Amino acid sequence: MPRGRLTAADVVRAGAELADEIGYQDLTMGVLAQRLGVRTPSLYKHVDGLDDLRHRIATLATTELGEAVRAALQGKAGSDALAAFARAFGAYVTAHPGRYTATTGAEVSGPGDELYDASARVLDSMAAVLRGYGVEEGEMVHAIRTLRCLFHGFAALQSANGFQWSGDADESFEWLIGFVDRGLPGADDRLT
Repeated sequence: MPRGRLTAADVVRAGAELADEIGYQDLTMGVLAQRLGVRTPSLYKHVDGLDDLRHRIATLATTELGEAVRAALQGKAGSDALAAFARAFGAYVTAHPGRYTATTGAEVSGPGDELYDASARVLDSMAAVLRGYGVEEGEMVHAIRTLRCLFHGFAALQSANGFQWSGDADESFEWLIGFVDRGLPGADDRLT
């Protein structure tokens, strides 16, 4: 890529790709500059340092995750929506482990922060799935956190090769989806 044509979006996308390849914790401005074929100070024309780069990668990842989830949910409800959400979430985490790691613990500055808006879209999708089960608004925060913990934990372990014993991890993931489906409110109504 010619140096004169480098944009902030190019820097962030290259940083995200590099994080997926080498691991988020190993991403540095120097390594990124080397990847882009520029000197490290040149990156500061596009981002305000490593913290800004990480925030932008978190924003990119959360936006991509939100788009993947929303596309998967189109036309689905109930257990089909839950399964579509879980599969899209898991597929994104395993395909993009470095950039997904950027989202974990990324702090938002409040409304107007693109990360805030992207996060809200993901949470809205999760809430829509849960409303399909009749989860009350007063319980929504707890239900969203529970789903995130389950799907995040499974996908993070899978992407880190954490399931090394016998048995198909994808089959276990499908079992997890069914387990959650049966445990959510309204499951008894669907079984009768």
